Amino acid sequence: MLTPDERRGVRLLLVIAMAGLAWDLGRARWPETPATAPPAAPSGAPIEARAQAAEPADTLDLNRASAQELESLPGIGPVLARRICDHRQREGPFRSVEELRAVRGIGPRLLARIRDRLRVSSG
Repeated sequence: MLTPDERRGVRLLLVIAMAGLAWDLGRARWPETPATAPPAAPSGAPIEARAQAAEPADTLDLNRASAQELESLPGIGPVLARRICDHRQREGPFRSVEELRAVRGIGPRLLARIRDRLRVSSG
């Protein structure tokens, strides 16, 4: 049997846990979007310049990104970022972005949302 003070403490912990869960779910459902897009190259620019402007400037190398860098991706929190780093350390470097599906917690929808922000280096 819990005392009234203990019951209040348990209720407070439950409220804090629920608030944290709501925060994580909201962050996963409505990720922050960048305020500004990178400027496009002028149409008269050489083809190479236009190709560079079309590539996302903020792609992360899946084999070199730290847990903190991975957390910047929409839907990736500290726990999932740590799982990605642990998987990379256990299994070796990723050969493709698709291999990210082997990490527990990364499903097809999340991968589709972050795929264009990732790349894989060969070495």
